[in-house]
Amino acid sequence: MALDNIRLEVMNLLERKIDGFVDTFLVPIEKVWQPTDFLPDSQNEDTFFDEVKELRELAKDLPYDFWVVLVGDTITEEALPTYESWLMDVQGIDQHAKGGEFCAEGGGNGWSKWVRYWTGEENRHGDVLNKYLYLSGRVNMIEIERTTQHLISDGFDIGTDRDPYKNFVYTSFQELATNISHNRVAKLAREYSNKSLAKMCKIIAGDEMRHFNAYSTFVDEIFKLDPSEMMIAFSDMMKSKIIMPAHFLRETGQAIGAKFDEFSVSAQKLGVYTAHDYVDIMKRLIGKWDIENLTDLNDKAERARDFVMKLPARMERISDRLVLPDESPKFSWVNPAVVKS
Repeated sequence: MALDNIRLEVMNLLERKIDGFVDTFLVPIEKVWQPTDFLPDSQNEDTFFDEVKELRELAKDLPYDFWVVLVGDTITEEALPTYESWLMDVQGIDQHAKGGEFCAEGGGNGWSKWVRYWTGEENRHGDVLNKYLYLSGRVNMIEIERTTQHLISDGFDIGTDRDPYKNFVYTSFQELATNISHNRVAKLAREYSNKSLAKMCKIIAGDEMRHFNAYSTFVDEIFKLDPSEMMIAFSDMMKSKIIMPAHFLRETGQAIGAKFDEFSVSAQKLGVYTAHDYVDIMKRLIGKWDIENLTDLNDKAERARDFVMKLPARMERISDRLVLPDESPKFSWVNPAVVKS
């Protein structure tokens, strides 16, 4: 049987568990938090302006690199249309399917139901962060909005094609990376006594961990059904490296990806997301999927496992040699005249 047919068969088998995945890893709309839970209440004239004033006062203590990282996180969260359209095109995910026991509400198969529900949860992240940035008065919103539109309009290739195995490795990695980043930003905000922003970022991080648990469970299920091909797909993604959406950041007039290296410097200087974190995520995925103890692998998959098991140590040595510049990069997103250096 051709590889594409095997993958489709596996996806069809797992589709039967979609309702359970949705119930386990996602939260009903009536119960999940919404952006307005963390923002000044615009309907309350007695408190709204005082709450905005307090938000802006607390924002004054946050330094330049912090704003750069928070803006970058917001922009990549707001590129959600690209992520949804990419996932909807993955083999086995069919938003046009009709009928069937696992047909999702609104049409499509069970997998398209998952993607829509997941998208609905993710949409809140960019929404709440964008509103916070706007109210803070510390950033150049028009440049942020332009960069966001560039990221969506440019599109990007994450190196997975339509392969569900590679896509689920990618989303597992990416969700854990965003969990780490939002948690670190929350910790920094708390150190600057900005408890409301810290709480906002912390709850976003919690969403990302739930989503990581979901996508890593999908991979775990595939390992049970098609271990050799899943192992090869994991290895292929590690060989090519996980391409974060931030790789494609640019400002107006720049080439695609022109701002990634500088954004990465700011994130690493703050300790929000570092080269060592990339290696740690690899280690966590290797442990999560118990790669060392997989059985029934063919020769190619055994070679793939050997590569993956040795890779973290190699990457660690490279990370140890990384030297960051002393001066922080400058971005049009943040006006140095209105933030701390």
